[in-house]
Amino acid sequence: MTHVVTEACIGCKYTDCVAVCPVDCFHEGPNFLVIDPDACIDCGVCIPECPVEAILEEKDLSPDQLEYVALNAALAPKWPVITTTQEPLPDAAQWAERKDKRSLLSETA
Repeated sequence: MTHVVTEACIGCKYTDCVAVCPVDCFHEGPNFLVIDPDACIDCGVCIPECPVEAILEEKDLSPDQLEYVALNAALAPKWPVITTTQEPLPDAAQWAERKDKRSLLSETA
C-alpha cells in the first residue's frame, strides 16, 4: 500500500506535506502534486499536514478516487521532485471546496 494524492489537491497545490516527507516522494505538476509510490515509505506524516485532506492511504480511498492510484504512479516519473514548501496556487482557497475537479486536471508538465 502507498499514500495517494487525490482530487482535492487539484487547483490548490498546498505543499505543507512536502516539508515533512522524509524521502522526497512528492512530485509537482502544473496544478497539483502526486506521490511516487515507489519512493513512499508509508510513514503517513504527510496526511495531517494537508489542509484540504487530499492525501489518503490507498486502502482508504473511496471507489471514485481509486483512479488516483494509477494517476500518481503514471505522473510521478514525468514530473520533477518537489522538496521545499511553496506558496499554494493563487486561487487555492476557492478550489479547496470544489468537488468534481477531475475534468479540470492538467496532466502536462
